[in-house]
Amino acid sequence: MTSLDNIPVITIDGPTASGKGTVAQLVAERLHFHYLDSGALYRLTALSALRARTPLEDEPALAALAAGLCCSFHGGEIFLGGDNVTMAIRAEEVGNTASKIAALPALRRALVDLQLRFREEPGLVADGRDMGTVIFPHACLKVFLTASAEARAERRYKQLIDKGFSANMHDLLKDLNERDARDANRAVAPLRPAEGAYLLDTSDLTVNQAVEQVLGWYAAVKKTA
Repeated sequence: MTSLDNIPVITIDGPTASGKGTVAQLVAERLHFHYLDSGALYRLTALSALRARTPLEDEPALAALAAGLCCSFHGGEIFLGGDNVTMAIRAEEVGNTASKIAALPALRRALVDLQLRFREEPGLVADGRDMGTVIFPHACLKVFLTASAEARAERRYKQLIDKGFSANMHDLLKDLNERDARDANRAVAPLRPAEGAYLLDTSDLTVNQAVEQVLGWYAAVKKTA
């Protein structure tokens, strides 16, 4: 095994608003691991495409945008070049665009190498939709978070309102169901639990309960390693 193979990776996948981002960040903090928000990379590409008015059917151009991303993550904030886009990439238009372009094979290939470079000592917690199935299939712990569409729509509504965005519950639920269908049925890396993944339904769990469960699973994995 190489030294890279010895760096532990925890993957946390799941649908939109399942809580995977919050849980993954907190698990990373507790373990003092690096954190990868893979969804942010797709949102950054989507934001770049919207700003450049790149046609969403132009796969080569979108892949080129993804390959040339100059992004960084600092203190919970996300930067595209020198621009703080933490709020901008959370807009619904950006999220919906990201979901649409995420199915493009050339775009996904362009982002694979970038995601793999996040694996550094002492470890990595990566959240997304295909972290355990495609990017880090040999992760020491793979988790798949789920929650009802209603619970996820309510969470998304609260997130948007808290951040100053306008939101409509009916529209959010409709968008979530449509996005779930796209993610689950796309030809490339469809959203599904990875082989050997632990399933965690967060519909009725607090964030802390979900975090403790993931940490408990990781502790158990370490003991058997």
